[in-house]
Amino acid sequence: MGKLLIKRKHGLRKLYESGIKGMLGLCALIAVFTLILVFLFLLGNALPFFGEVDVWQFLTGTKWGPFNTVPAWGVLPLLVGTLMVSFVGALIAIPIGIGCTIYISEIASPTVKRYLKPAIEILAGIPSVVYGLFAALVLSNWIYDIFDPVSRLNALNGAIILAVMMIPIQVSISEEAMNSVPRTIKEASLALGANRWETIRRVVLPSALPGIIAAIALAIGRAVGETMAVIMATGNASQFTLDILASVKTMTAALAISVPEAPVGSIQYQGLFAVGLLLFLITFAINFLADYILQRYREAYQ
Repeated sequence: MGKLLIKRKHGLRKLYESGIKGMLGLCALIAVFTLILVFLFLLGNALPFFGEVDVWQFLTGTKWGPFNTVPAWGVLPLLVGTLMVSFVGALIAIPIGIGCTIYISEIASPTVKRYLKPAIEILAGIPSVVYGLFAALVLSNWIYDIFDPVSRLNALNGAIILAVMMIPIQVSISEEAMNSVPRTIKEASLALGANRWETIRRVVLPSALPGIIAAIALAIGRAVGETMAVIMATGNASQFTLDILASVKTMTAALAISVPEAPVGSIQYQGLFAVGLLLFLITFAINFLADYILQRYREAYQ
């Protein structure tokens, strides 16, 4: 009788574990299926546009004006504006974010950490329109006083405010990754004669690097996809320029501004879906590149 009960409990446990595995697998399939549906939706609405506008002309044209008397379909100004604002913001945010993470995780006292970490997490919850308002009314004046740009609202203004928005996301995820490094590894490093900084640089950071890379990729993805703050900070001029102090328009801003004006089914409507498809592919490429870097890192340290 006892053996029978044990056997039944074992069978129920296996059934329970199989059910959990099935539910988790179903969640993963739903995520993948949703991603495929989004891609097909964008592709299906963008394909008619490429039947009328050459793909090369779309990617290399330097003028964007879908509602002009003679429509201009060059997405290059939007693409350059998006990349310039996002990656300049990333260049500002990544070193600051890593520095904040190291301080909170490894250096700050428990009292400082108790107040500093929630303060940074609160920054992540501030609505993007508030950041955009600050950039348009305050940050733009500081940049104007320092650099005297032609346009008060410019790419640098947008990049700085995006960096401020990226840092809390990066710090929150990276700090969890650094805290997950086993304490025994740190103690072993110190026992072998390494000081605190050597332990952080040679033990903690390499061990937490997968989480840090994921945090950076997520933060850059947030920057590329940000809309409201960028609309309010960059000036939204559809011009092809590499001047960080010039007014630019990003792809997200173009979509947010133009979609309400585009009649459904029109060439303008389809062209905006083409921009959305390009934005989707850029975001996918950023995540793919982060995974590739992570795999190369793992291979190098195996």
